[in-house]
Amino acid sequence: MKRLIIMKRFIIAGGILAFSTGMAFAASDTGTVAQIDTKNDAVTLNDGKTFVFAEGVEAETLKVGQTVEITYDMKNGKMVATKAVAK
Repeated sequence: MKRLIIMKRFIIAGGILAFSTGMAFAASDTGTVAQIDTKNDAVTLNDGKTFVFAEGVEAETLKVGQTVEITYDMKNGKMVATKAVAK
């Protein structure tokens, strides 16, 4: 009986750990727009970082030379912008 309780606790702890490590945390970056790729819906800042825009976020709203703050998530090794605000 004691083993069963310990195993249940172990399984619950493992599930919590797996869930928490799979969560994505949003980050943000501010910079000047250096290049806009409307075909691939992406923008490159003057520091060389390229952000691919998520569905519903449009690169066409930005202009080269404009300062922007981009909120993004890392997905499959790419920075996926979920929000872009001109400053």
